[in-house]
Amino acid sequence: MAIRSMTAFAQVKGQVNGNLSFTLSLKSVNHRFLDLHFRIPSDSDELEMKLRRRLKEKLARGHLELTLSLERSAGDNFALNRELVGGYIHAFRAAAAEFGLATDPDLNVVLRIPGALESGAPAMDGLADMVLTKMEDALVRLNQMREEEGRGTERELRQHMSAVQKATKEVEKHRQAALRTYADKLKGRLQELLGSQVEPERILQEAALLVDRSDIQEELVRLNAHVKHFLDMLDEGGEVGKKLDFLLQEMNREANTLLSKTSGLAGEALKITESGLSIKSEIEKAREQVQNLE
Repeated sequence: MAIRSMTAFAQVKGQVNGNLSFTLSLKSVNHRFLDLHFRIPSDSDELEMKLRRRLKEKLARGHLELTLSLERSAGDNFALNRELVGGYIHAFRAAAAEFGLATDPDLNVVLRIPGALESGAPAMDGLADMVLTKMEDALVRLNQMREEEGRGTERELRQHMSAVQKATKEVEKHRQAALRTYADKLKGRLQELLGSQVEPERILQEAALLVDRSDIQEELVRLNAHVKHFLDMLDEGGEVGKKLDFLLQEMNREANTLLSKTSGLAGEALKITESGLSIKSEIEKAREQVQNLE
């Protein structure tokens, strides 16, 4: 299964009969979970349930808005709801007589009352089946756009990972320089301690602490492993958005530790800081794009 973006739009039209047609639109954007919203005519609960079930089968994540608009031809027959309209007019005249007002109901106002005009029920026959059929076409188009967007995002993510690998190799080149810098610091610190009344255990503790802080090999190994895992998941495809986002968080943690261990270094070892900042920048760019993957 291809990697898919969560951003897409699709629209289809359908003709139910000579008097009734409709437009069905699907619009999706990124979201942590599958979040479905419907804008459909009232009294369509059964249709909504079927639409919701089908969308859950085809989509895994994203905020999706489904809009169903009905279009009736000029020849469509409308029936007057006599009971509703008659009740309104009777109440209107009773109120006018009670308060001594010389006025008549406004027909434009009366006909705007919800339910005053009713379309003939036969015009709606077949609507649900036609909508469900057309939604299959809309889903195909939506997922085609999502996959196209996903391919573009995948290419950019691979470029970011390539940049991370390149920067990591630069850090490896200057790792020995960083170790020499720390060795010089260690020598100076030990000389200070040896020149004062300090217990041997304290000297050993100080030396062990500086050595532990000096080497960044562990962070480099984990960064390379994370990048390889990231690329493997891109090759695998499918619903990898959440997994990639978590992996990038781990990569960012390693980059922060690397920078923390090498802070304050001078000379050639300064290039480690430059490369470390470049790694963080590429990771942040990748995280922005991964947020939009399914």
